[in-house]
Amino acid sequence: MADEFDLVVVGGGPGGYVAAIRASQLKMKVAVVERENLGGICLNWGCIPTKALLRASEINHLLHTLDAYGFSADNIRYDFQKVVKRSRAVSGQLSAGVKGLMKKNKVTVYDGTAKLAGPGKLSVTKDGKPVAELAAKNIILATGARARVLPGLEPDGKLIWSYREALVPDTMPKSLIVVGSGAIGSEFASFFLNMGAQVTLIEALDRILPVEDAEISAFVHKAFTKQKMNVLTGAKVGKVTKSANSVTVSVEVGGKVQEITADRLISAVGIVGNVEDLGLENTKAKVERSHIVIDELCRTGEPGLYAIGDVAGPPWLAHKASHEAIICVEGIAGLHPHAMDVSNIPGCTYCRPQVASVGMTEARAKEAGHEVRVGRFPFIGNGKAIALGEPEGLVKTVFDAKTGELLGAHMVGPEVTELIQGYGIARTLESTEAELMHTVFPHPTVSEAMHEAVLDAYGRVIHI
Repeated sequence: MADEFDLVVVGGGPGGYVAAIRASQLKMKVAVVERENLGGICLNWGCIPTKALLRASEINHLLHTLDAYGFSADNIRYDFQKVVKRSRAVSGQLSAGVKGLMKKNKVTVYDGTAKLAGPGKLSVTKDGKPVAELAAKNIILATGARARVLPGLEPDGKLIWSYREALVPDTMPKSLIVVGSGAIGSEFASFFLNMGAQVTLIEALDRILPVEDAEISAFVHKAFTKQKMNVLTGAKVGKVTKSANSVTVSVEVGGKVQEITADRLISAVGIVGNVEDLGLENTKAKVERSHIVIDELCRTGEPGLYAIGDVAGPPWLAHKASHEAIICVEGIAGLHPHAMDVSNIPGCTYCRPQVASVGMTEARAKEAGHEVRVGRFPFIGNGKAIALGEPEGLVKTVFDAKTGELLGAHMVGPEVTELIQGYGIARTLESTEAELMHTVFPHPTVSEAMHEAVLDAYGRVIHI
């Protein structure tokens, strides 16, 4: 006999476990099937452990710039294995926390791999052996994604790393090549650079962080170069040659070919959805470009079958997955939730300097037919940033010149990943420049730069 539930969620990541909790709150009988670790890639191999590593690299950077603050220290060193061990401990703590949340919310958790076995049915196996047969009126697929693998850049666990190997290296490389300058690539490049490695960052497109506003991308490129990172854009990776303990890459830039050798290489060239072996071929659900096609309420073409998070397409962000989870479950419960507006999803990159954005870039706003007003405020004009010793960066706002609608906001500098939610709230509330100008920002804070960037768009900036 099958175990019966109101909802079964396949995948226990930030989409899956949030869906399960919300469903439990709505009095549904819920199960989660997870084949690896609760918390998914985010808690175990992505968002959280990388931030723990980046925190260590920030400390290392501060220790080597103590003189600017009036301090001195001798024989500064670190234990790389302890740095990695702390990162894993942080992940372990949070994964255990999710396990506790499942128990608290009376969610049944199955350890195994799920596959659709007919309408409203799932089979669960572990290492090829049957675990359970499940039945549910509603099934949510939250199976996530994995690193895209390009020919010649296949991770081998030693010389060529995916994000997984990069999180648990056995030794600190003296030199490193990172292929791909999106959030994942830029964060790893920044981490290893600030831990003392020589880093080359390679991007096929004409600028790093290509989804960000061009002005912000240019700022980060300049900052990385100032930090002595070798940044190559418009670069085509050719032959990759491995020796006993190094890897050499042939790179073509502007028609000229050069060879770069480093101890290790990280491939960070995007992700693909985990759509294989789910049994989708026997349903009306469609898969396009390795992602399950869904509507505004996360429904697939198969009745009772839903998909959320990375497996359902970009943006590939944990907070997007969690928000989709709420929308999906509340839709199932008949609560008529608001559809997801992806333009209101903030994006954050935790390199040094940090990058955060929400809404349209200046170029995208113009392409969409908007007449724009643009405001900028540099952190060199912000008292708190100067006091922190982090005056590099800027805040950029993009408004519709006719309506005053905040079309987008883009930030680079100290703790902007914590600040961007202010603009996220503003966009959710459909705020215009008037409400933002009338908002009182506390002093001294880094957030004052957000206010000044709004004022600048309308010729009213105070501190520059």
